[in-house]
Amino acid sequence: MVLVTLVRDYINRMLQDISGMKVLILDSQTVSIVSVVYSQSDLLKKEVFLVELMDSISKSKESMSHLKAVYFLRPTSENIQLLRRQLANPRFGEYHLFFSNILKDTQIHILADSDEHEAVQQVQEFYADFVAVDPCHFTLNIFSNHLYMLPVAMDPSNLQHYCDRIVDGISAVFLALKRRPIIRYQRTSDIAKRIAQESGKLMYQQESGLFDFRRAEISPLLLVLDRRDDPVTPLLNQWTYQAMVHELLGIQDNKVDLRTIGSIPKDQQEVVLSSEQDAFFKANMYENFGDIGMNIKKMVDEFQQIAKSNQNIQTVEDMAKFVDNYPEYRKMHGNVSKHVTLVTEMSKIVEERKLMLVSQTEQELACNGGQGAAFEAVTNLLNNDNVSDIDRLRLVMLYALRYEKESPVQLMQLFNKLAAKSAKYKPGLVQFLLKQAGVDKRTGDLYGNRDLLNIARNMARGLKGVENVYTQHQPLLFQTMESISKGRLRDVDYPYVGNHYQQARPQDVVIFIVGGTTYEEARSVALLNSTNSGIRFILGGTAILNSKRFLKDLEEAHRQIRSSSTGV
Repeated sequence: MVLVTLVRDYINRMLQDISGMKVLILDSQTVSIVSVVYSQSDLLKKEVFLVELMDSISKSKESMSHLKAVYFLRPTSENIQLLRRQLANPRFGEYHLFFSNILKDTQIHILADSDEHEAVQQVQEFYADFVAVDPCHFTLNIFSNHLYMLPVAMDPSNLQHYCDRIVDGISAVFLALKRRPIIRYQRTSDIAKRIAQESGKLMYQQESGLFDFRRAEISPLLLVLDRRDDPVTPLLNQWTYQAMVHELLGIQDNKVDLRTIGSIPKDQQEVVLSSEQDAFFKANMYENFGDIGMNIKKMVDEFQQIAKSNQNIQTVEDMAKFVDNYPEYRKMHGNVSKHVTLVTEMSKIVEERKLMLVSQTEQELACNGGQGAAFEAVTNLLNNDNVSDIDRLRLVMLYALRYEKESPVQLMQLFNKLAAKSAKYKPGLVQFLLKQAGVDKRTGDLYGNRDLLNIARNMARGLKGVENVYTQHQPLLFQTMESISKGRLRDVDYPYVGNHYQQARPQDVVIFIVGGTTYEEARSVALLNSTNSGIRFILGGTAILNSKRFLKDLEEAHRQIRSSSTGV
């Protein structure tokens, strides 16, 4: 519950101490921060009758002096300038200003100078500068997520802005947790090193007083990783509920947009998937697809029993009882139809794209050796007209990552076949992935062939067989967390920032992945946290990836690098 609870508590404190009718004013990023932890009905209970975006408020001239304005904004120079203009001509009765991160002294002076009408009642920092999608998983929703792949010299100002946003998000997490961490980073990644060092500078030098929580207990660990250390996880099809919905339909701020799908009822066109608001989803978000179907059938059967009993309304007492239970009945009805719709749509996609066939080969490429058999399987799928362009591309990428050093001739054959079969294929994209995330660039033992313990583990798993061929893959993050738990994270691969070293095993670990996280990794974190190992892991990243988003980022970075080198 940790992150969701922290952000909810901040919003509660913002709204409950201000009596009367309120308007809540958000920016394009804080609207996501609030929406994942607070529903519309929660806001109404706090007498918030209007939610507006900062941009639209700036354009309106209408006076609303009967309302108290509660602003919750990121402390950007753009927001401060918009606020300055709004305070010059106040439209609301009172102004209560809350910022999601640290305000600069200059920004405070600008606000003080602008408040000539003395409309501002309070200015506070509430450190919720991250989107808490799940209790132990957060994202920064950074739009230009591809920037981490660009050379520093190519776009220094945008890259600095990107790094600043990450450091802001990480520092807000630790300010909300009221802890100052020991910081480590992935040695092979320049951007991970830069973010780790800038985070250390902020927490130990520039704002050391703010982070001085005076606790004698063991410091938490912040570990900064680079997505390119594990390019396999975001390329795979997923077969557990939350990850699969994101892969096939897309989740944004815990919402699934179904408007592009045929005849969906109006109330089902955008559905919320939140472990906080939906008990069925919370119980099933990490279950595999086969079990989900069975569990939804049970839920439908239960609902039909309740619906049948509601048809037997014969007395006034029966009617009163039904009316009392009606909100719950409606909620259950909405939940049943939501999950039935999602599973039905995903089943159609699985069938259309022959994903069971595709995924079996993907998992073999990710988890098992055997280059000859892999080449034959990928070739057959490239020749299969039912396999989509995106699935062909992912298969060749997974093969290239696995066998880049072993079979250059066969790899070239696959490149040629891919170009011939897929009109949308961008030449050089697979080679660009290898330049970005090939074996020479990675720190971790992605395929378990360097470390004797991993080789033994893979052999044992191969002998025992796997319960489900579609979910045998484990992200590299799982091994990293195991190494932390056992005190085996190598200093040479993951150096410390400054002179701050971990003396004992940490109890809280925040792992931040520059370039984005996946729901498969979030599932690994949740499962490991549920074992009560004495360590609580929190996962964060610049975005939440599915294969489509990962490929889009790769394509955008490739395009920018090519155009800068050709001068186009």
